Amino acid sequence: MRYHRIPDETVRRLPVYLRGLMVSADQGHEHISSQSLADFVGVDAWQIRKDLSYFGDFGTPGVGYNIEKLARGIKKTLRLDVIRRAALVGVGDLGSALLAYPGFRLYGLDIVAAFDIDPTKVGEAVNGIEIESAAKIDTLKRREITLAIVAVPRAAAQATVDQLVAAGVRGILNFAPSKVIAPKRVKVITLDIAMELARLPYYIPRAEQAAET
Repeated sequence: MRYHRIPDETVRRLPVYLRGLMVSADQGHEHISSQSLADFVGVDAWQIRKDLSYFGDFGTPGVGYNIEKLARGIKKTLRLDVIRRAALVGVGDLGSALLAYPGFRLYGLDIVAAFDIDPTKVGEAVNGIEIESAAKIDTLKRREITLAIVAVPRAAAQATVDQLVAAGVRGILNFAPSKVIAPKRVKVITLDIAMELARLPYYIPRAEQAAET
């Protein structure tokens, strides 16, 4: 199976395909065509075929894709074929919601540690995870946790990322509304929810424009 030179856009779409496959499997299907998968996930069928061609040939003409085999292949490509342990830093409203979100487990991701600087939160449990002092972030390497979610205020984002990098974390999902810098060996994905929401009004007609149509 080929992993080299897969475009980032393709990597972004693979989890979407995986979700569609899991839903189809839950509905009792064993095979799915690229068009049926495209209709479900909202991506053109030709794009799905092109994306999947980067790492293997899973389709059979006239039959489609074997769902179990394709899902297994996507998980292997994304390196989700083993359970990935993750830590959360920042247990405010957003962090607490992330701890309670069950969707991570569908992709083999398990949040097993949570940290906060607020001493009144340390020792409390959220969804079965005991909140630890942020001073213990340096224990992550010993605990073999290499993924982290950052849900701290903007002012604390860079310092938090620096701590995580020093603790051996190799992948960071950053929810703080701030650009952060990390070594090239560390992959950082920043998701600013407010900024994404701010894009939506552009696509909604103004009241006066709607009245004209």
